Amino acid sequence: MTEPSNRQEPTEPIEQIQPMDVPESKGQTDPVEPSGHSARDIKRDYKSICRKLGLIMCLYFVCRIIGGSISSVIFGHADVIGHTAAHILGMTVVVIFVYIIPMLVTALMFGSMSYYNIRSVQFRKLYEKPERLARAIGTFPAMYGLGYGVALLTLLLSFLISRATGGQTFIEDILRPTTIETTTSLGSALVMVFVLVVIAPIFEEIWVRGIMYDALKPYGTGIAIIISSIIFGLMHGSLYMLFYTTALGFALGYVRYATNSLLIVTILHAMINAVAAGMLFMMTMTEITMEESVIVNTVQNVYILAVLALIIVGIIAFIVRIPTIRRYKLENSWNSVSGGRKTALFFFSIPAIIMLVLAFNELTNYWLISLIL
Repeated sequence: MTEPSNRQEPTEPIEQIQPMDVPESKGQTDPVEPSGHSARDIKRDYKSICRKLGLIMCLYFVCRIIGGSISSVIFGHADVIGHTAAHILGMTVVVIFVYIIPMLVTALMFGSMSYYNIRSVQFRKLYEKPERLARAIGTFPAMYGLGYGVALLTLLLSFLISRATGGQTFIEDILRPTTIETTTSLGSALVMVFVLVVIAPIFEEIWVRGIMYDALKPYGTGIAIIISSIIFGLMHGSLYMLFYTTALGFALGYVRYATNSLLIVTILHAMINAVAAGMLFMMTMTEITMEESVIVNTVQNVYILAVLALIIVGIIAFIVRIPTIRRYKLENSWNSVSGGRKTALFFFSIPAIIMLVLAFNELTNYWLISLIL
C-alpha cells in the first residue's frame, strides 16, 4: 500500500488496542515498521486481534440462531398476543441477541467500553457534523449503484452456475436471492421499517465500522476496511446478500476512513436500508378496496421505476468516481506484510474457521457435513 496523502489525520485509534509496547528484539534481523514496533511483535498482536474477531463472530452466529428461534416462537403466537405486539416483542429479542450482546462482548474484549460510551468526548466527535457532510452524503447514488451492480453480477453468476450444474437443488437454494417475509399488519410493517432504517444502521456502524475497524486500524487502514467489510457481509444472512453487503461495506469503510465520522456512514446506511424498507412497507398494502388498489399499484410502479433509475444512475456515478477513489491513498503501518497475507492470517485462525462453518450454515441453510455425507 502507498503512503497516505497529505490531509488531516484521523483521530488516533483506541489506546487499548494499539500494538503493545515491548522491548526491542535482541536480534538485528527483525525489521522495524513505521509504527516503531518490530514486525514480529506486530504480527503477534495482529493474530491476537484476529482470534478475538473470529470468536466474536462465532458468538454472533450462535446468538443469531438463539434469537431467531425465540422470535419464531413469538411470531407463531401472533394470533394470541396480536401481530403488532408479536413483532415488537420478536424484533426486541432479535436486537438483543443479534446486536446488543455481540457488540457489548466486542467492546469488552477490545477494552473499548469507555471509548464507545455516549459520555465519551472521543465518541461524540465521531457523531459531530463534518465539514463536507453534503459532499459525503452525495456519494449515496454511487454507493447504491456499486451494491446493486455487484448484486446483478451475483444473479448472473448464480444463473450460469445453476445451468452448468444442471440445476442441482442445493446449488439453486444457496444462490437464490433473499426473500423478506412480509406482513399485512400496518403496525408490524412499521416495526420492521424502524428496525431496518434506525436500529440496524446505528448498531451495525458502531459495531463494525466503529469497534472492529478501530481494532484493526493500527495494522493498516486497508486491512481494517477489508476485514470489517467481509464481516459485515457475513452478518446478512444469505450467500446472495453476502456479495452485495460486502461491496457496500467496502464503500462505507472508505467513507469512514475519509471522514473519520460514524455519523455519515450511519446516515448512508440508513438511506440504503430505507429504499428496501419503502418497498417492504408498500407490500403490506394488501387489505384495500378496488379503488385504493389502483392508487397503490401506481405508487408501487413509480417507486420501482425510481429505484431502477437510481441503480442505473448509481452504477454510472460509481464508474465516474473510480479515478477519484484510486487517488485516495490508505495508511499502512505494517509494510512488511501484504494485504493478502494479512487477510489470510485472519481467515486461517481456528476461531475464524469455526466462524466460516457457522456462517456457511446461516448463509445457505446447509451444514457442510450434510453436503459431504
